[in-house]
Amino acid sequence: MFYKLDINTHAREEFLDITRQVHEVVSRSGVKSGLCHIFVPHTTAGILINEHADPSVVDDIAAKLTDLVPLRGSYQHLEGNSPAHIKAGLIGSSVTVFVEDGLLTLGTWQGIFFGEFDGPRRRQVWLKVVATP
Repeated sequence: MFYKLDINTHAREEFLDITRQVHEVVSRSGVKSGLCHIFVPHTTAGILINEHADPSVVDDIAAKLTDLVPLRGSYQHLEGNSPAHIKAGLIGSSVTVFVEDGLLTLGTWQGIFFGEFDGPRRRQVWLKVVATP
């Protein structure tokens, strides 16, 4: 089953917790045991699994990414959004989560975050839920 989540971001850079939406897709899929592939088809956005019990964790990640890849630098890309491309590359464009008993098998504190690095924009997250024997 292939699904698309529509995401609207509101800031130049932000992490949005999409765990609930992904859980809903897995539930609707009817897959009891399998895999959920989560893919971001954008070059200035990414996907991350990390702690979602304390929102300051992704704030810290965003701050450290800005320290590593500042907005101003000796970038050559003419569009002016090289930092967004670099951050997206560091975070990555996909993750895979096991599905068991019809549920995502995330750790106790884990959540799934969409990372926006060149917003605000209208984005998508693509999901493929696959049953396994």
